[in-house]
Amino acid sequence: MAPRRLLIALALLATPAAGQARDQLTIGLTQYPATLHPSIESMAAKSYVHGFTLRPITIYDADWQLVCMLCTRLPTVENGQAVRETAPNGNPGIRVTYRLRADAHWGDGTPITAEDIVFAWQAGREPATGMGPAELYRSLHRITVVDPRTVTLHFDKLTFEYNAINDLRPLPAHLERAIWQEDPRGYRTRTLYDRDPARPGLWSGPYRVAALTTGASVTLERNEQWRGAAPAFRRIVIRTIENTTALEAALLAGQIDMIAGELGLTLDQAIALERRAGNRFRIHYQPGLIYEHIDLNLDNPVLADPRVREALLRGIDRQQIVERLFAGRQPVAHSFVNPLDWMHDPTLPTTPFDPDGARRLLEEAGWRPGPDGIRRNAAGERLSLELMTTAGNRSRELVQQVLQGMWRQIGVEIRLRNEPPRVFFGETVSKRRFQAMAMFAWISSPENVPRTTLHSTEIPTEDRNWSGQNYTGFKNAEMDELIETLPLTLDREERRPMWRRVQELYMTERPVLPLFFRSDAHIWPRWLEGVRPTGHLAPSSLWVEQWKATQ
Repeated sequence: MAPRRLLIALALLATPAAGQARDQLTIGLTQYPATLHPSIESMAAKSYVHGFTLRPITIYDADWQLVCMLCTRLPTVENGQAVRETAPNGNPGIRVTYRLRADAHWGDGTPITAEDIVFAWQAGREPATGMGPAELYRSLHRITVVDPRTVTLHFDKLTFEYNAINDLRPLPAHLERAIWQEDPRGYRTRTLYDRDPARPGLWSGPYRVAALTTGASVTLERNEQWRGAAPAFRRIVIRTIENTTALEAALLAGQIDMIAGELGLTLDQAIALERRAGNRFRIHYQPGLIYEHIDLNLDNPVLADPRVREALLRGIDRQQIVERLFAGRQPVAHSFVNPLDWMHDPTLPTTPFDPDGARRLLEEAGWRPGPDGIRRNAAGERLSLELMTTAGNRSRELVQQVLQGMWRQIGVEIRLRNEPPRVFFGETVSKRRFQAMAMFAWISSPENVPRTTLHSTEIPTEDRNWSGQNYTGFKNAEMDELIETLPLTLDREERRPMWRRVQELYMTERPVLPLFFRSDAHIWPRWLEGVRPTGHLAPSSLWVEQWKATQ
C-alpha cells in the first residue's frame, strides 16, 4: 500500500496586531525525518518532532539529571522501587518498577498503559523488526504487569544506569500491534507512523501531527487529550529547509519565526547573523555533547589499513579548521568523549597535525606519489576516496573542501558526493552504503556507553533488518569487553580507568576521524521565552509547555 501523504498549504505568518495573541509558531530546521516511528532509525530531526508529540518514560533534563516524564516517580534502590535479583542466567540482575501517570493518554483518548510498554518490548526484542537499541530489549528479559498502569522490568544485568529507560518508548498497542504481528520484518514500512501519521492515537505529547508534506514540513496541532500544562501555541509548523543559506534567508524574510539550534544554522553563519541582525533575534550558543566526525567504512580495503587511517588524521589541521571556520568557538575533538562529560581524560596522548608523518605512513602502506601528486599503489590504483555528508549544510560543505585540500597535500584524492539528510541517514549511512567516509554528528546523553556505535554486534546487516549504529564495521574484542563491563561497574571511580582505556583504543584504532565538538546556535524571536536547550540528546522541544509568547 502506498504511503498516504497529507498536504498542507504553508502561509507566511503575519505579525499579530497589537494585543492579538500569537497562536502559531513556525520553526525552521535543516532535516526532515526519514521515519516518524519512535524506535526505527535515529535522526535528530525525528527526535525534535517527537519532543512536541511524544513523551518518554524517563529522560535527562537540561540540568543533565535523570527525571520521569511518563512515570510518577523515578525508581531507585533507595526508594525501594528497584530491587536486586538473580537473573535467569545466574548473573546479578535488577527489577525496576515504574508507575505511569494517571493522566497519560494517546491522542485518541486511549490511556497509555502497561500494554503499550509490553508491545514496544516485544517488537524491539524480535530481531526481524530491526528496532534499536537491541541490547536494551535483550537485557530486559521479562516484564511483569502489576496493574494497567504499573510494570516491573526485569533486567539480566545490574548497571549504573539501571533506571534510565529513555530508549524504551511506549507504542500504541491498540493501533500498531496487529500490523506488527502480521509481518514483523515488514513492519518498518507498514507502521502507521509513516502510512497515516495524522492518526491522533499515535501521539502522546502536548501536540500531535496534524498534517505533513513529505520532505518539506510537519504541522502540529494541540493534542486535545493532553492533560498537562497547556502549550502556548495552537499550531506549530516545522519547516525543513536543507540549505542553511536558504534557511537564514527564510528567517530574515519572516517566513519562519525561529531556527532550532538542534538542526539549524552553522556556528559561523549564526555569528555573522548576530553581527548583521542581532537586534531582531535572541541568539543562544549552547555547547554540548555533539560530536562532529567522519565514520570510515572499514570494509573498504584502503581504509582497512590502520596506517592509512592514521595518515588521514595526521593530515588534518583541526585547530585551523575550528579557528578559521568557527572563530575558535568549537573545541577540537580527539575522541568521542566531550570535555564537558566527567569521564573525559585530558592526559591521553593526541594525534597532532603532522603532514610529514602522514606521508611516511602512506609510503609504508605502499602508496607512492604519482606524476600528478596523487599516490598510487603497486597495481597503479589511485589513492582516491569518497567523502559524503548532508547536502545543503554550508558548514559541512566548507569543511569538506578544506579537508579535500589538506589531504591532497599528502597525496590523497578526495571525491565529494552529498545527499539530502533524509537519504543520507535513512539509507546510505544506516545501511552502510557509503564507499569510504561519511561526515556527520552524534548527539549523546551524559556518560553514554557507546555500545550501539562501537560494539561488534551492532554492525547493521540485512539479516538484522539494519538495526545497530556501528556504521564503520569496527570489531575489537577488548572494546567489546569494556563496553559490556562498563555498565556493570556501579562505582564511578572504578569506571574511570575503563573509560580511559575505551578512549585510548578509540584513539589508536581510529575507526573514526574525530573533528570537533559542536556548539548549537539557537535563534529565537525576541517575543519567545522559555526555550531551554539541554546540550545533549534530549531536544529542547520536550519542554514546549514552558514556551511563551510575550506579545
